[in-house]
Amino acid sequence: MSGHSKWATIKHKKGALDAKRGKIFTRLIKEITIAAKGGGGDPDGNPRLRGAIVAAKAENMPADNIKRAIQKGTGELEGAAYEEIRFEGYGPGGVAVIVDTLSDNRNRAVSEIRFAFSKNGGNLGETGSVGYLFSKKGVIVVAKSAAGEDKLTEIVLDAGADDLTDEGENWEILTSPKEYEAVMAALTAAKIKPEHAEVTMISSTYTKLEGTQATQMMRLLDAIDDLDDTQAVYSNFDMDEESVPA
Repeated sequence: MSGHSKWATIKHKKGALDAKRGKIFTRLIKEITIAAKGGGGDPDGNPRLRGAIVAAKAENMPADNIKRAIQKGTGELEGAAYEEIRFEGYGPGGVAVIVDTLSDNRNRAVSEIRFAFSKNGGNLGETGSVGYLFSKKGVIVVAKSAAGEDKLTEIVLDAGADDLTDEGENWEILTSPKEYEAVMAALTAAKIKPEHAEVTMISSTYTKLEGTQATQMMRLLDAIDDLDDTQAVYSNFDMDEESVPA
């Protein structure tokens, strides 16, 4: 089983930056609220809410915070009315970028996202301009020290995973969104704890940037990531691992 997720190094390091910025609780609360609003407050019957709660618990969010976020979504408590808005555009070198936002002010979100793109060598595109390059996948990262390839392959493929790839110090498992929870449950049953797990967007093609364009692209990603309305950023940007800021 072969392949390489070009975005993995950048995405994981940017995930650490998100945590340092202290924004991860805010984003998780928004996601729980919008999930509860769209599918009800019972996680057993709402896969999106169930996933959001799992993510929140993984970040040690207090149970009371989770409960209040659900109640705001179901209308039991008063809260902001968030709207889901997806932006598609291009970064330096024509790199494809998707930005998912949850905002209580559409005009502000559009203005801030457009400014971030234009200031950092990019531009917003029309809906669908780059989305066709991406597909929704479950991604689970397991340290090689936690499981051998043969054992892990048997566990995850039997549970419905699509693929397992060698990513240096880790194994990376890809699943369909539908099979993601089953594969996670199989790993839990085998007492294998992932280093990282999420349902995300993966591109079918990648664009490698170097030098000034790579630096500018990182600035664009940081600028978008800094915005309060940003929930997630996906890109087909690739660069050498040693060039990624620590």
